[in-house]
Amino acid sequence: MTRHETLTPAQELHANVSVPFGAARAMPKSVYTSPEFLAQEMSQIFAADWLCAGRADALPNPGDYLTMQIAGEPIIVLRDRDGVLRAMSNVCRHRMSTLLEGRGNARAIVCPYHAWTYNLDGTLRGAPAMALNEGFCKSDVRLPQVRCEEWLGWIMVTLNQAAPAPAERLQRVEALVGKFHMENYIEAFREEFRWATNWKVLAENFMESYHLPVCHADTIGHTVDLLKMTCPEGDPAFNYHFIIKNDALDLTLAHPSNTTLEGDDRRTTWLISIYPSLLITLSPGYFWYLCLTPDGPGHVNVLFGGGLAPEFGADPKAEEHFARLKLLLDEVNVEDKGCVEKVYRGICSQMGAPGHLSHLERPNFEFAQYIASRIAPDPVAQAAP
Repeated sequence: MTRHETLTPAQELHANVSVPFGAARAMPKSVYTSPEFLAQEMSQIFAADWLCAGRADALPNPGDYLTMQIAGEPIIVLRDRDGVLRAMSNVCRHRMSTLLEGRGNARAIVCPYHAWTYNLDGTLRGAPAMALNEGFCKSDVRLPQVRCEEWLGWIMVTLNQAAPAPAERLQRVEALVGKFHMENYIEAFREEFRWATNWKVLAENFMESYHLPVCHADTIGHTVDLLKMTCPEGDPAFNYHFIIKNDALDLTLAHPSNTTLEGDDRRTTWLISIYPSLLITLSPGYFWYLCLTPDGPGHVNVLFGGGLAPEFGADPKAEEHFARLKLLLDEVNVEDKGCVEKVYRGICSQMGAPGHLSHLERPNFEFAQYIASRIAPDPVAQAAP
């Protein structure tokens, strides 16, 4: 390469992950700040892999729905009249208005523009003042269907018809944490917010607990010992690490009525990062999660939810337990927001440069490898002479 040639962000990333983990550095700045690289992520990652819409118990009744976007595509996820989870386009087949917003319950899907009305399976029920159009046939019109599956209590959605099913792709997750029976944890809150950072910065923050004693000194930092932290090699579809907690916070431990978990499992918290953007903290006492959607290089939209393990939920003091959990998680979020927004400001600086990774940041390196595996290096961009 001559001095007049520069690497594209994708090429920088591939060079970054080509070294052994012992020599690894944080990802290049360009992969966080480049709009062109984000466009590649949207088309080659977010439009191709399974994304999470939250917990299935958030839609308990027929007609319950939520909305989301996948790589800019508006999507409805709902429970139909037969109790089946469905996903479909959230765009009317008439003049292409979006249909539903937010969350709610609907007996039918009614377009807010011309009142074309769809059944909960996406078929067209009614279209006012269309009878005189000889080319129009109501039975030919249906909202395009999108793949949607429930996996261990999670709603998983993808635009990719060829993507392996979540149960196949993530079977090793079940092998690792199946004894926790994550499918039985009940969501108690679901919120959304927007932070001023790149989506990968927030994902990486979740993937490593190296920052806990410092960033979370006032909340959960005292419950962990870095010397007892384990970061095993991950999987092509996810990475993980786990922490054996001390007794400082009872909610991180198994409830006395839990007779399933034994030994260290009763005090082990798992942090599972399912690519590209479902981040799960699973403890014997509670769970919480983040689902990330990029909003330009410098912002991320976050779905944040969680709740108690079934034993804590059935405890007579369940309300007190939940109030303590929610207060704790809100405080942790405030701390994380400060950290990840500072990191992005540093990434955008002139003098900032990616440094060497700790052995506790193996998941971050594997995350970079995953992204590189989805985005091929493109031709060398020629700089102006």
